[in-house]
Amino acid sequence: MLSRDEILKPIWYAFTALDLDRNGKVSKSQLKVLSHNLCTILRIPHNTSALEEHFKDDDEGPVSTQGYMPYLNMCILNKIQANFDFNELNKMCWTLSAPKHISGKHLLISGVDAFKIWCIFNYLSEDKYPLQIVIEELEYFLRKLFAAMGCSWNEDRFEDYKMQLSAKKKHLNAWELIELIGMGHFTKGINPQTLSIGINEVYRELVMDVIKQGYMMKKGHKRKNWTERWFELHLNCMSYYVSEDLIEQKGYISLDRNCCVESLPDKDGKKNLFIIKCFEKSFEISASDKKTKQEWIQAIQDCIVRIRQGLSSPHRESRQKRRELRNRIRAEKETMENRMRQLQLANESKQAQLEAMNKKLQEASSRGDLEEQRRLQTQIELLDQYRRDLEQEKMARMQMEEQVVEKANEVEQYWQRMQELEDMYRQLKKALDDERRAKEDEEALSKLQARLLQQEASKRLELEQIHLQQQEILTQSQKEKQELKRERAEKERALQAAQEQLEILRRQREGTQEEYKVVTKKLERAANKTKTWKHKVFKHEGLLQIIQPGTKSPTKMTNWGQAAFTETELDELERIWQENKNRSHDAQ
Repeated sequence: MLSRDEILKPIWYAFTALDLDRNGKVSKSQLKVLSHNLCTILRIPHNTSALEEHFKDDDEGPVSTQGYMPYLNMCILNKIQANFDFNELNKMCWTLSAPKHISGKHLLISGVDAFKIWCIFNYLSEDKYPLQIVIEELEYFLRKLFAAMGCSWNEDRFEDYKMQLSAKKKHLNAWELIELIGMGHFTKGINPQTLSIGINEVYRELVMDVIKQGYMMKKGHKRKNWTERWFELHLNCMSYYVSEDLIEQKGYISLDRNCCVESLPDKDGKKNLFIIKCFEKSFEISASDKKTKQEWIQAIQDCIVRIRQGLSSPHRESRQKRRELRNRIRAEKETMENRMRQLQLANESKQAQLEAMNKKLQEASSRGDLEEQRRLQTQIELLDQYRRDLEQEKMARMQMEEQVVEKANEVEQYWQRMQELEDMYRQLKKALDDERRAKEDEEALSKLQARLLQQEASKRLELEQIHLQQQEILTQSQKEKQELKRERAEKERALQAAQEQLEILRRQREGTQEEYKVVTKKLERAANKTKTWKHKVFKHEGLLQIIQPGTKSPTKMTNWGQAAFTETELDELERIWQENKNRSHDAQ
Protein backbone atom coordinates (compact mmCIF):
# COMPACT_ATOMS: atom_id res chain seq x y z
CA MET A 1 0.00 0.00 0.00
CA LEU A 2 1.18 3.52 -0.78
CA SER A 3 2.52 5.64 2.04
CA ARG A 4 0.68 8.75 3.20
CA ASP A 5 3.51 11.00 2.00
CA GLU A 6 3.08 9.75 -1.59
CA ILE A 7 -0.69 10.36 -1.43
CA LEU A 8 -0.22 13.86 -0.01
CA LYS A 9 2.07 15.01 -2.86
CA PRO A 10 -0.58 15.26 -5.64
CA ILE A 11 -3.11 16.65 -3.11
CA TRP A 12 -0.61 19.40 -2.32
CA TYR A 13 -0.58 20.38 -6.01
CA ALA A 14 -4.40 20.50 -6.07
CA PHE A 15 -4.53 22.67 -2.96
CA THR A 16 -1.82 24.97 -4.36
CA ALA A 17 -3.77 25.34 -7.61
CA LEU A 18 -6.82 26.52 -5.63
CA ASP A 19 -4.67 29.04 -3.72
CA LEU A 20 -5.09 31.89 -6.21
CA ASP A 21 -3.48 34.58 -4.03
CA ARG A 22 -0.56 32.29 -3.07
CA ASN A 23 -0.94 33.10 0.62
CA GLY A 24 -1.66 29.54 1.80
CA LYS A 25 -5.42 30.07 2.05
CA VAL A 26 -8.35 28.54 0.12
CA SER A 27 -12.03 29.37 0.43
CA LYS A 28 -14.31 26.96 2.23
CA SER A 29 -16.45 26.29 -0.86
CA GLN A 30 -13.39 25.21 -2.86
CA LEU A 31 -12.30 22.95 0.00
CA LYS A 32 -15.72 21.29 -0.07
CA VAL A 33 -15.38 20.52 -3.78
CA LEU A 34 -11.81 19.25 -3.34
CA SER A 35 -12.81 17.06 -0.37
CA HIS A 36 -15.77 15.59 -2.30
CA ASN A 37 -13.56 14.69 -5.28
CA LEU A 38 -10.92 13.14 -3.00
CA CYS A 39 -13.54 11.01 -1.23
CA THR A 40 -14.96 9.87 -4.59
CA ILE A 41 -11.56 8.82 -5.97
CA LEU A 42 -10.34 7.27 -2.70
CA ARG A 43 -13.68 5.40 -2.34
CA ILE A 44 -14.50 6.91 1.05
CA PRO A 45 -18.08 7.77 2.15
CA HIS A 46 -18.30 11.55 2.03
CA ASN A 47 -19.72 13.34 5.05
CA THR A 48 -20.94 16.74 3.82
CA SER A 49 -21.31 18.18 7.30
CA ALA A 50 -17.86 17.16 8.54
CA LEU A 51 -16.08 20.10 6.90
CA GLU A 52 -18.66 22.58 8.22
CA GLU A 53 -18.33 21.09 11.69
CA HIS A 54 -14.54 21.30 11.49
CA PHE A 55 -14.60 24.99 10.55
CA LYS A 56 -17.72 26.05 12.45
CA ASP A 57 -15.85 28.83 14.31
CA ASP A 58 -14.23 30.29 11.18
CA ASP A 59 -16.91 32.02 9.08
CA GLU A 60 -15.11 35.30 8.45
CA GLY A 61 -12.97 34.37 5.45
CA PRO A 62 -10.60 31.84 3.83
CA VAL A 63 -9.28 28.85 5.72
CA SER A 64 -5.56 28.33 6.25
CA THR A 65 -3.54 25.25 5.25
CA GLN A 66 -3.04 24.31 8.88
CA GLY A 67 -6.76 24.34 9.38
CA TYR A 68 -7.43 21.95 6.49
CA MET A 69 -4.68 19.41 7.26
CA PRO A 70 -6.29 18.06 10.48
CA TYR A 71 -9.56 17.55 8.60
CA LEU A 72 -7.75 15.88 5.68
CA ASN A 73 -5.92 13.47 7.99
CA MET A 74 -8.85 12.69 10.26
CA CYS A 75 -11.76 12.49 7.81
CA ILE A 76 -10.08 11.34 4.57
CA LEU A 77 -6.57 9.89 4.82
CA ASN A 78 -7.27 7.85 7.97
CA LYS A 79 -10.11 6.06 6.10
CA ILE A 80 -8.20 5.12 2.92
CA GLN A 81 -8.53 1.51 1.79
CA ALA A 82 -6.08 -0.37 -0.42
CA ASN A 83 -8.52 -0.71 -3.35
CA PHE A 84 -8.44 2.87 -4.70
CA ASP A 85 -6.82 3.85 -8.03
CA PHE A 86 -3.81 6.07 -7.35
CA ASN A 87 -3.58 6.92 -11.05
CA GLU A 88 -7.06 8.51 -10.92
CA LEU A 89 -5.95 10.65 -7.96
CA ASN A 90 -2.92 11.82 -9.95
CA LYS A 91 -5.08 12.65 -12.96
CA MET A 92 -7.53 14.70 -10.90
CA CYS A 93 -4.77 16.73 -9.20
CA TRP A 94 -2.93 17.12 -12.54
CA THR A 95 -6.09 18.50 -14.15
CA LEU A 96 -6.34 21.18 -11.45
CA SER A 97 -2.69 22.27 -11.40
CA ALA A 98 -1.26 21.70 -14.92
CA PRO A 99 -3.17 24.41 -16.91
CA LYS A 100 -1.74 27.17 -14.70
CA HIS A 101 1.87 26.15 -15.35
CA ILE A 102 2.31 24.60 -18.82
CA SER A 103 -0.60 25.97 -20.87
CA GLY A 104 1.43 28.82 -22.42
CA LYS A 105 4.63 26.83 -23.10
CA HIS A 106 5.46 25.22 -26.45
CA LEU A 107 6.60 21.76 -25.41
CA LEU A 108 7.87 19.04 -27.75
CA ILE A 109 6.04 16.35 -25.76
CA SER A 110 2.35 15.59 -25.41
CA GLY A 111 0.20 16.37 -22.40
CA VAL A 112 0.13 12.65 -21.49
CA ASP A 113 3.93 12.50 -21.44
CA ALA A 114 4.03 15.70 -19.36
CA PHE A 115 1.62 14.07 -16.89
CA LYS A 116 3.88 11.01 -16.66
CA ILE A 117 6.95 13.18 -16.03
CA TRP A 118 4.96 14.95 -13.30
CA CYS A 119 4.15 11.58 -11.68
CA ILE A 120 7.80 10.52 -11.94
CA PHE A 121 8.82 13.78 -10.28
CA ASN A 122 6.42 13.14 -7.37
CA TYR A 123 7.90 9.67 -6.96
CA LEU A 124 11.54 10.89 -6.90
CA SER A 125 11.02 14.19 -5.03
CA GLU A 126 11.97 14.70 -1.41
CA ASP A 127 9.26 14.49 1.28
CA LYS A 128 9.52 18.24 1.95
CA TYR A 129 7.30 21.09 0.79
CA PRO A 130 7.45 22.80 -1.63
CA LEU A 131 8.28 19.59 -3.54
CA GLN A 132 11.71 19.53 -5.19
CA ILE A 133 13.99 17.01 -6.87
CA VAL A 134 17.70 17.00 -6.06
CA ILE A 135 20.49 16.69 -8.64
CA GLU A 136 21.21 13.04 -7.79
CA GLU A 137 17.61 11.96 -8.41
CA LEU A 138 17.50 14.05 -11.61
CA GLU A 139 20.59 12.22 -12.88
CA TYR A 140 19.02 8.88 -11.91
CA PHE A 141 15.86 9.72 -13.91
CA LEU A 142 17.75 10.93 -16.99
CA ARG A 143 19.99 7.85 -17.03
CA LYS A 144 16.95 5.53 -16.89
CA LEU A 145 15.24 7.59 -19.62
CA PHE A 146 18.24 7.35 -21.95
CA ALA A 147 18.58 3.64 -21.21
CA ALA A 148 14.90 3.12 -22.05
CA MET A 149 15.35 4.99 -25.35
CA GLY A 150 18.53 3.04 -26.17
CA CYS A 151 20.62 6.22 -26.36
CA SER A 152 24.09 6.82 -24.99
CA TRP A 153 24.49 8.98 -21.90
CA ASN A 154 26.37 12.28 -22.36
CA GLU A 155 28.28 12.73 -19.13
CA ASP A 156 30.00 16.01 -20.08
CA ARG A 157 26.76 17.70 -21.08
CA PHE A 158 25.11 16.77 -17.79
CA GLU A 159 28.14 17.99 -15.80
CA ASP A 160 27.89 21.37 -17.55
CA TYR A 161 24.19 21.56 -16.71
CA LYS A 162 24.88 20.53 -13.12
CA MET A 163 27.42 23.35 -12.76
CA GLN A 164 24.90 25.84 -14.16
CA LEU A 165 22.22 24.53 -11.80
CA SER A 166 24.55 24.61 -8.77
CA ALA A 167 25.40 28.24 -9.48
CA LYS A 168 21.71 29.14 -8.99
CA LYS A 169 20.20 26.35 -6.93
CA LYS A 170 20.61 22.62 -6.39
CA HIS A 171 17.11 21.40 -7.13
CA LEU A 172 14.18 21.64 -9.58
CA ASN A 173 10.41 21.72 -9.16
CA ALA A 174 7.99 19.65 -11.25
CA TRP A 175 7.29 22.31 -13.87
CA GLU A 176 10.98 23.02 -14.39
CA LEU A 177 11.59 19.28 -14.94
CA ILE A 178 8.75 19.12 -17.48
CA GLU A 179 10.17 22.15 -19.27
CA LEU A 180 13.68 20.61 -19.20
CA ILE A 181 12.44 17.43 -20.95
CA GLY A 182 9.77 19.12 -23.07
CA MET A 183 12.12 21.76 -24.50
CA GLY A 184 14.63 19.07 -25.58
CA HIS A 185 17.57 20.26 -23.48
CA PHE A 186 18.96 16.71 -23.20
CA THR A 187 16.80 14.98 -25.86
CA LYS A 188 17.59 17.25 -28.78
CA GLY A 189 17.72 15.26 -32.03
CA ILE A 190 15.80 12.28 -30.58
CA ASN A 191 12.60 11.15 -32.28
CA PRO A 192 9.54 12.39 -30.26
CA GLN A 193 7.98 8.91 -30.51
CA THR A 194 11.15 7.33 -29.10
CA LEU A 195 11.12 9.91 -26.30
CA SER A 196 7.46 9.12 -25.54
CA ILE A 197 8.22 5.37 -25.41
CA GLY A 198 11.12 6.01 -23.04
CA ILE A 199 9.01 8.22 -20.74
CA ASN A 200 6.25 5.61 -20.69
CA GLU A 201 8.69 2.81 -19.82
CA VAL A 202 10.25 4.78 -16.96
CA TYR A 203 6.75 5.79 -15.78
CA ARG A 204 5.54 2.19 -15.67
CA GLU A 205 8.70 1.04 -13.95
CA LEU A 206 8.83 3.72 -11.23
CA VAL A 207 5.28 4.99 -10.74
CA MET A 208 3.22 1.92 -11.71
CA ASP A 209 5.83 -0.27 -9.97
CA VAL A 210 6.09 -2.71 -12.90
CA ILE A 211 9.02 -5.02 -12.19
CA LYS A 212 8.83 -6.95 -15.48
CA GLN A 213 6.47 -7.04 -18.49
CA GLY A 214 6.11 -8.89 -21.80
CA TYR A 215 4.10 -11.29 -23.91
CA MET A 216 3.78 -14.99 -22.88
CA MET A 217 1.37 -17.89 -23.48
CA LYS A 218 -1.02 -18.82 -20.66
CA LYS A 219 -2.99 -22.06 -20.27
CA GLY A 220 -6.70 -21.64 -19.52
CA HIS A 221 -8.36 -23.23 -16.50
CA LYS A 222 -11.64 -24.30 -18.12
CA ARG A 223 -10.98 -24.99 -21.81
CA LYS A 224 -7.28 -25.78 -21.30
CA ASN A 225 -6.31 -23.80 -24.39
CA TRP A 226 -3.16 -21.67 -24.74
CA THR A 227 -3.64 -17.92 -25.31
CA GLU A 228 -1.10 -15.15 -25.73
CA ARG A 229 -1.35 -12.50 -23.00
CA TRP A 230 0.54 -9.37 -22.00
CA PHE A 231 1.90 -9.88 -18.46
CA GLU A 232 2.95 -7.24 -15.96
CA LEU A 233 4.70 -8.28 -12.76
CA HIS A 234 4.21 -6.20 -9.62
CA LEU A 235 5.42 -6.94 -6.10
CA ASN A 236 2.11 -8.41 -4.86
CA CYS A 237 0.46 -9.52 -8.08
CA MET A 238 0.96 -10.45 -11.73
CA SER A 239 -1.67 -8.97 -14.06
CA TYR A 240 -2.32 -10.14 -17.60
CA TYR A 241 -4.11 -8.29 -20.42
CA VAL A 242 -5.26 -8.96 -23.99
CA SER A 243 -2.53 -6.65 -25.37
CA GLU A 244 0.06 -4.16 -24.20
CA ASP A 245 -2.36 -1.23 -24.50
CA LEU A 246 -3.77 -2.42 -21.12
CA ILE A 247 -7.34 -1.68 -22.16
CA GLU A 248 -8.84 -5.10 -21.33
CA GLN A 249 -7.55 -6.92 -18.26
CA LYS A 250 -8.24 -10.66 -18.28
CA GLY A 251 -7.17 -11.41 -14.72
CA TYR A 252 -4.35 -11.34 -12.19
CA ILE A 253 -2.30 -13.72 -10.09
CA SER A 254 -2.11 -12.70 -6.42
CA LEU A 255 1.34 -13.34 -4.93
CA ASP A 256 1.87 -14.00 -1.23
CA ARG A 257 4.36 -15.76 1.05
CA ASN A 258 2.76 -19.19 0.32
CA CYS A 259 3.23 -18.99 -3.46
CA CYS A 260 6.07 -20.65 -5.35
CA VAL A 261 7.29 -20.81 -8.97
CA GLU A 262 8.78 -23.92 -10.60
CA SER A 263 10.09 -24.90 -14.00
CA LEU A 264 8.16 -27.55 -16.00
CA PRO A 265 9.33 -29.91 -18.72
CA ASP A 266 8.09 -29.42 -22.26
CA LYS A 267 4.67 -30.97 -22.98
CA ASP A 268 1.71 -30.67 -25.37
CA GLY A 269 4.00 -29.08 -27.94
CA LYS A 270 4.80 -26.18 -25.62
CA LYS A 271 8.32 -25.30 -24.57
CA ASN A 272 9.90 -23.17 -21.88
CA LEU A 273 7.14 -23.90 -19.39
CA PHE A 274 6.93 -22.84 -15.74
CA ILE A 275 4.13 -22.92 -13.16
CA ILE A 276 3.07 -20.49 -10.45
CA LYS A 277 1.47 -22.34 -7.55
CA CYS A 278 -0.88 -20.33 -5.36
CA PHE A 279 -3.17 -21.27 -2.48
CA GLU A 280 -6.35 -21.64 -4.58
CA LYS A 281 -5.03 -22.61 -8.03
CA SER A 282 -1.95 -22.84 -10.22
CA PHE A 283 -1.03 -21.09 -13.47
CA GLU A 284 0.96 -22.68 -16.31
CA ILE A 285 2.80 -20.23 -18.55
CA SER A 286 5.03 -20.65 -21.62
CA ALA A 287 7.81 -18.16 -22.35
CA SER A 288 9.25 -17.39 -25.78
CA ASP A 289 12.72 -18.78 -25.03
CA LYS A 290 14.81 -20.19 -22.21
CA LYS A 291 16.38 -16.86 -21.30
CA THR A 292 13.00 -15.16 -20.97
CA LYS A 293 11.69 -18.11 -18.97
CA GLN A 294 14.61 -17.93 -16.52
CA GLU A 295 14.23 -14.14 -16.16
CA TRP A 296 10.52 -14.47 -15.33
CA ILE A 297 11.12 -17.27 -12.83
CA GLN A 298 13.89 -15.27 -11.15
CA ALA A 299 11.77 -12.10 -11.02
CA ILE A 300 8.71 -13.89 -9.57
CA GLN A 301 10.85 -15.73 -7.03
CA ASP A 302 12.46 -12.44 -5.97
CA CYS A 303 8.99 -10.92 -5.40
CA ILE A 304 7.92 -13.88 -3.25
CA VAL A 305 11.13 -13.61 -1.18
CA ARG A 306 10.55 -9.87 -0.70
CA ILE A 307 6.98 -10.53 0.45
CA ARG A 308 8.20 -13.11 2.96
CA GLN A 309 10.85 -10.70 4.29
CA GLY A 310 8.43 -7.77 4.42
CA LEU A 311 10.45 -5.69 1.94
CA SER A 312 9.17 -3.19 -0.61
CA SER A 313 9.68 -3.29 -4.36
CA PRO A 314 13.26 -3.00 -5.72
CA HIS A 315 12.64 0.51 -7.07
CA ARG A 316 11.27 1.81 -3.76
CA GLU A 317 14.05 0.11 -1.82
CA SER A 318 16.63 1.64 -4.15
CA ARG A 319 15.05 5.08 -3.70
CA GLN A 320 15.15 4.69 0.09
CA LYS A 321 18.81 3.62 -0.03
CA ARG A 322 19.69 6.66 -2.16
CA ARG A 323 17.95 8.95 0.32
CA GLU A 324 19.71 7.31 3.27
CA LEU A 325 23.05 7.63 1.45
CA ARG A 326 22.42 11.35 0.82
CA ASN A 327 21.44 11.90 4.45
CA ARG A 328 24.53 10.02 5.64
CA ILE A 329 26.82 12.01 3.34
CA ARG A 330 25.14 15.24 4.48
CA ALA A 331 25.64 14.24 8.13
CA GLU A 332 29.29 13.32 7.50
CA LYS A 333 29.82 16.64 5.72
CA GLU A 334 28.34 18.54 8.67
CA THR A 335 30.55 16.53 11.04
CA MET A 336 33.66 17.36 9.05
CA GLU A 337 32.69 21.04 8.86
CA ASN A 338 32.21 21.10 12.64
CA ARG A 339 35.58 19.44 13.06
CA MET A 340 37.21 22.00 10.76
CA ARG A 341 35.61 24.79 12.79
CA GLN A 342 36.94 23.24 16.00
CA LEU A 343 40.43 22.99 14.51
CA GLN A 344 40.20 26.60 13.38
CA LEU A 345 39.11 27.70 16.85
CA ALA A 346 42.00 25.74 18.36
CA ASN A 347 44.36 27.42 15.90
CA GLU A 348 42.97 30.83 16.81
CA SER A 349 43.39 30.10 20.53
CA LYS A 350 47.01 29.05 19.97
CA GLN A 351 47.62 32.22 18.00
CA ALA A 352 46.05 34.27 20.79
CA GLN A 353 48.34 32.56 23.29
CA LEU A 354 51.34 33.41 21.13
CA GLU A 355 50.24 37.03 20.91
CA ALA A 356 49.79 37.11 24.70
CA MET A 357 53.26 35.65 25.16
CA ASN A 358 54.73 38.27 22.80
CA LYS A 359 52.92 40.99 24.71
CA LYS A 360 54.28 39.70 28.01
CA LEU A 361 57.78 39.60 26.54
CA GLN A 362 57.40 43.19 25.36
CA GLU A 363 56.13 44.27 28.77
CA ALA A 364 59.02 42.49 30.44
CA SER A 365 61.41 44.22 28.05
CA SER A 366 59.85 47.64 28.74
CA ARG A 367 60.02 47.04 32.49
CA GLY A 368 63.64 46.04 32.08
CA ASP A 369 64.31 49.30 30.25
CA LEU A 370 62.74 51.32 33.05
CA GLU A 371 64.75 49.50 35.68
CA GLU A 372 67.88 50.04 33.64
CA GLN A 373 67.23 53.78 33.52
CA ARG A 374 66.84 53.83 37.28
CA ARG A 375 70.04 51.91 37.70
CA LEU A 376 71.85 54.33 35.38
CA GLN A 377 70.65 57.29 37.45
CA THR A 378 71.88 55.61 40.62
CA GLN A 379 75.19 54.74 38.99
CA ILE A 380 75.67 58.34 37.82
CA GLU A 381 75.28 59.53 41.42
CA LEU A 382 77.55 56.81 42.81
CA LEU A 383 79.87 56.23 39.83
CA ASP A 384 83.00 55.41 41.75
CA GLN A 385 81.24 53.15 44.27
CA TYR A 386 79.14 51.05 41.85
CA ARG A 387 81.34 50.84 38.73
CA ARG A 388 81.69 47.10 38.96
CA ASP A 389 77.96 46.68 39.51
CA LEU A 390 77.31 48.71 36.36
CA GLU A 391 79.49 46.42 34.27
CA GLN A 392 77.69 43.35 35.63
CA GLU A 393 74.32 44.94 34.89
CA LYS A 394 75.38 45.60 31.30
CA MET A 395 76.38 41.96 30.90
CA ALA A 396 73.01 40.84 32.28
CA ARG A 397 71.27 43.17 29.83
CA MET A 398 73.14 41.69 26.88
CA GLN A 399 72.20 38.20 28.00
CA MET A 400 68.55 39.22 28.29
CA GLU A 401 68.58 40.70 24.77
CA GLU A 402 70.09 37.48 23.44
CA GLN A 403 67.33 35.53 25.16
CA VAL A 404 64.69 37.85 23.67
CA VAL A 405 66.18 37.33 20.19
CA GLU A 406 66.14 33.58 20.73
CA LYS A 407 62.51 33.76 21.87
CA ALA A 408 61.62 35.85 18.79
CA ASN A 409 63.25 33.25 16.56
CA GLU A 410 61.35 30.48 18.31
CA VAL A 411 58.07 32.39 17.86
CA GLU A 412 58.84 32.83 14.15
CA GLN A 413 59.53 29.09 13.82
CA TYR A 414 56.30 28.34 15.63
CA TRP A 415 54.40 30.68 13.26
CA GLN A 416 55.93 28.85 10.28
CA ARG A 417 54.73 25.56 11.76
CA MET A 418 51.24 27.05 12.17
CA GLN A 419 51.26 28.03 8.49
CA GLU A 420 52.27 24.46 7.63
CA LEU A 421 49.29 23.25 9.69
CA GLU A 422 47.00 25.64 7.79
CA ASP A 423 48.33 24.22 4.51
CA MET A 424 47.58 20.75 5.84
CA TYR A 425 44.04 21.89 6.75
CA ARG A 426 43.52 23.21 3.22
CA GLN A 427 44.75 19.89 1.83
CA LEU A 428 42.29 18.12 4.12
CA LYS A 429 39.44 20.30 2.80
CA LYS A 430 40.49 19.49 -0.77
CA ALA A 431 40.48 15.79 0.14
CA LEU A 432 36.93 16.20 1.49
CA ASP A 433 35.84 17.76 -1.83
CA ASP A 434 37.36 14.77 -3.65
CA GLU A 435 35.39 12.48 -1.34
CA ARG A 436 32.12 14.14 -2.36
CA ARG A 437 32.94 13.64 -6.03
CA ALA A 438 34.07 10.01 -5.63
CA LYS A 439 31.75 8.36 -3.13
CA GLU A 440 33.15 4.89 -3.72
CA ASP A 441 36.60 5.83 -2.30
CA GLU A 442 35.47 6.21 1.33
CA GLU A 443 37.90 3.64 2.70
CA ALA A 444 40.94 5.25 1.06
CA LEU A 445 39.84 8.68 2.32
CA SER A 446 39.49 7.40 5.89
CA LYS A 447 43.11 6.16 5.77
CA LEU A 448 44.23 9.56 4.49
CA GLN A 449 42.35 11.28 7.30
CA ALA A 450 43.98 8.96 9.88
CA ARG A 451 47.44 9.84 8.53
CA LEU A 452 46.64 13.55 8.65
CA LEU A 453 45.39 13.23 12.23
CA GLN A 454 48.60 11.41 13.19
CA GLN A 455 50.66 14.22 11.67
CA GLU A 456 48.53 16.74 13.50
CA ALA A 457 49.16 14.89 16.79
CA SER A 458 52.92 14.96 16.16
CA LYS A 459 52.72 18.68 15.40
CA ARG A 460 50.82 19.23 18.61
CA LEU A 461 53.55 17.39 20.57
CA GLU A 462 56.15 19.67 18.99
CA LEU A 463 54.04 22.71 19.95
CA GLU A 464 53.79 21.46 23.53
CA GLN A 465 57.59 21.03 23.72
CA ILE A 466 58.07 24.58 22.43
CA HIS A 467 55.55 25.77 25.01
CA LEU A 468 57.51 24.04 27.81
CA GLN A 469 60.75 25.67 26.64
CA GLN A 470 59.08 29.05 26.64
CA GLN A 471 57.80 28.44 30.18
CA GLU A 472 61.36 27.68 31.35
CA ILE A 473 62.56 30.95 29.85
CA LEU A 474 59.70 32.77 31.54
CA THR A 475 60.64 31.27 34.93
CA GLN A 476 64.18 32.70 34.54
CA SER A 477 62.77 36.13 33.79
CA GLN A 478 60.46 35.78 36.80
CA LYS A 479 63.46 35.18 39.10
CA GLU A 480 64.97 38.45 37.90
CA LYS A 481 61.65 40.14 38.52
CA GLN A 482 61.61 38.81 42.09
CA GLU A 483 64.93 40.59 42.83
CA LEU A 484 63.41 43.83 41.60
CA LYS A 485 60.35 43.16 43.72
CA ARG A 486 62.47 42.79 46.89
CA GLU A 487 64.00 46.23 46.31
CA ARG A 488 60.57 47.63 45.71
CA ALA A 489 59.29 45.91 48.89
CA GLU A 490 61.94 47.67 51.04
CA LYS A 491 60.87 51.04 49.69
CA GLU A 492 57.25 50.13 50.23
CA ARG A 493 57.97 49.20 53.88
CA ALA A 494 59.59 52.63 54.46
CA LEU A 495 56.59 54.26 52.82
CA GLN A 496 54.25 52.16 54.98
CA ALA A 497 56.08 53.28 58.17
CA ALA A 498 55.64 56.92 57.15
CA GLN A 499 51.97 56.24 56.45
CA GLU A 500 51.58 54.68 59.92
CA GLN A 501 53.08 57.79 61.59
CA LEU A 502 50.78 59.95 59.52
CA GLU A 503 47.86 57.78 60.65
CA ILE A 504 48.86 58.29 64.35
CA LEU A 505 48.95 62.07 63.88
CA ARG A 506 45.59 61.94 62.16
CA ARG A 507 44.09 59.99 65.08
CA GLN A 508 45.57 62.51 67.61
CA ARG A 509 44.08 65.38 65.59
CA GLU A 510 40.68 63.63 65.55
CA GLY A 511 40.90 63.11 69.37
CA THR A 512 41.70 66.81 69.87
CA GLN A 513 38.74 67.77 67.69
CA GLU A 514 36.45 65.52 69.75
CA GLU A 515 37.68 67.12 73.01
CA TYR A 516 37.14 70.58 71.49
CA LYS A 517 33.56 69.59 70.61
CA VAL A 518 32.94 68.38 74.21
CA VAL A 519 34.24 71.65 75.69
CA THR A 520 32.14 73.63 73.20
CA LYS A 521 29.00 71.74 74.23
CA LYS A 522 29.78 72.36 77.95
CA LEU A 523 30.18 76.11 77.30
CA GLU A 524 26.84 76.19 75.42
CA ARG A 525 25.09 74.43 78.30
CA ALA A 526 26.66 76.84 80.87
CA ALA A 527 25.61 79.85 78.77
CA ASN A 528 22.03 78.56 78.53
CA LYS A 529 21.85 77.97 82.30
CA THR A 530 23.34 81.43 83.02
CA LYS A 531 20.84 83.06 80.76
CA THR A 532 18.00 81.23 82.53
CA TRP A 533 19.15 82.25 86.02
CA LYS A 534 19.81 85.79 84.90
CA HIS A 535 16.30 86.09 83.60
CA LYS A 536 14.86 84.76 86.88
CA VAL A 537 16.96 87.13 89.06
CA PHE A 538 16.12 90.18 86.97
CA LYS A 539 12.47 89.33 87.12
CA HIS A 540 12.50 88.83 90.92
CA GLU A 541 14.50 91.99 91.76
CA GLY A 542 12.61 94.13 89.33
CA LEU A 543 9.31 93.42 91.09
CA LEU A 544 10.77 94.49 94.52
CA GLN A 545 12.41 97.75 93.33
CA ILE A 546 11.12 100.92 95.12
CA ILE A 547 10.61 103.86 92.89
CA GLN A 548 12.41 106.95 94.25
CA PRO A 549 12.73 110.51 92.94
CA GLY A 550 15.63 110.90 90.64
CA THR A 551 18.58 113.24 90.95
CA LYS A 552 19.19 116.23 88.85
CA SER A 553 22.40 114.74 87.49
CA PRO A 554 22.09 112.46 84.49
CA THR A 555 21.93 108.78 85.38
CA LYS A 556 22.76 105.69 83.38
CA MET A 557 19.73 103.68 82.21
CA THR A 558 19.52 100.08 81.14
CA ASN A 559 16.84 97.91 79.72
CA TRP A 560 17.88 94.66 81.35
CA GLY A 561 14.81 94.40 83.56
CA GLN A 562 11.26 95.64 83.55
CA ALA A 563 12.32 98.85 85.31
CA ALA A 564 15.31 101.13 85.00
CA PHE A 565 18.48 100.63 87.17
CA THR A 566 21.05 103.05 88.55
CA GLU A 567 24.74 102.54 87.97
CA THR A 568 25.33 101.32 91.54
CA GLU A 569 22.52 98.83 91.26
CA LEU A 570 23.85 97.68 87.93
CA ASP A 571 27.33 97.04 89.36
CA GLU A 572 25.83 95.06 92.24
CA LEU A 573 23.77 92.95 89.87
CA GLU A 574 26.85 92.23 87.71
CA ARG A 575 28.77 91.12 90.81
CA ILE A 576 25.96 88.78 91.89
CA TRP A 577 25.62 87.38 88.37
CA GLN A 578 29.37 86.73 88.15
CA GLU A 579 29.36 84.85 91.48
CA ASN A 580 26.42 82.71 90.39
CA LYS A 581 28.16 81.96 87.11
CA ASN A 582 31.38 80.90 88.85
CA ARG A 583 29.43 78.76 91.29
CA SER A 584 27.54 76.94 88.52
CA HIS A 585 30.77 76.39 86.60
CA ASP A 586 32.46 74.88 89.67
CA ALA A 587 29.46 72.63 90.24
CA GLN A 588 29.73 71.27 86.72
